Amino acid sequence: MLDLDQPVVLDGGLSTVLEEQGADLSGSLWTARLLAEEPERIAAAHRAFFDAGSRVATTASYQASVEGLVAAGHDEDDARQLIRRSVTIAREVAQEFPGALVAASVGPYGAFLADGSEYRGRYDVTAARLREFHGPRLELLAEAGPDLLAVETIPDADEAEVIVELLDEIGVPAWFSYSVRGSRTSAGQPLVAAYGVLRSCRSLVAAGVNCSDQADVLRAAECAVAVTGLPAVAYPNRGGAWDADSKTWAYGEPLDLDLVPAWLDAGVRLLGGCCGNGPADIARLADRTRPESA
Repeated sequence: MLDLDQPVVLDGGLSTVLEEQGADLSGSLWTARLLAEEPERIAAAHRAFFDAGSRVATTASYQASVEGLVAAGHDEDDARQLIRRSVTIAREVAQEFPGALVAASVGPYGAFLADGSEYRGRYDVTAARLREFHGPRLELLAEAGPDLLAVETIPDADEAEVIVELLDEIGVPAWFSYSVRGSRTSAGQPLVAAYGVLRSCRSLVAAGVNCSDQADVLRAAECAVAVTGLPAVAYPNRGGAWDADSKTWAYGEPLDLDLVPAWLDAGVRLLGGCCGNGPADIARLADRTRPESA
């Protein structure tokens, strides 16, 4: 069970560890390609984060969808199996670590497009299309038995409206995190309005921010807590910029641990790292969040 009375350390960037292993993540499936071809790499990455002090493994399903996997050459049955496998891989590793949890990653529609629009939002699609895309993958992930869903890097409040309806239909606990820039979502909507979309969702256990600059975390966390009444989730990236052509980050500075106490005071209870943050970064964060270090 997820107990948020005390801070829970999440993992870091799955892609970061996989790239360090030498995995090729340049295709449209990103980390999801390895579900079929090199699942042992994914398992090793989860294990590295648990060894570093993470209590939650976030699955390699961020970029996984039936449509995307079929477009990459898999048949529909195989695609469904691979999406479920993302949870199975993480669960098998989590069983080695008492109390470890599995969060099934649910990335935005823009991740499926694989053109960087996950950091811009404002897709030229209808709500019906977003529902058609997200519904089946949410159901498949839920069927696989994660402890919760990690709805992450959502750039657009319009997409959030569709997802929160689906979450309540499915009924699996979830956290929901936007990608933000300053006081707005990456799509440009005010954070107060964006978090307002989440307020009535019965399935959410936390709301917040990820894959954003660490300087933007505090404002987003404060807003998320104030608007939703939920604990906050926060896992910033390592700064820099995303290159949509090469599908790589030009990373900036590591996490400033001096920012962490203010985040905790603001109500952050799920805390980790996103792109660019590896096991060493999570180990530093785990050390900092231990009660004797607070």
